[in-house]
Amino acid sequence: MADQDDYKHGEMDISAQEKTFGGFIKFSTNVAIVCIVIVIGLAIFAI
Repeated sequence: MADQDDYKHGEMDISAQEKTFGGFIKFSTNVAIVCIVIVIGLAIFAI
């Protein structure tokens, strides 16, 4: 196994992960909004 003696908690650069996570959250929010609009549209116009 890898030597764990030189590991220091919280020193890793996570800017790439933060950017990816932000993009994922933005994409998921947009998809949820589109789905809600589609459902509302079907409820109003598909009578």
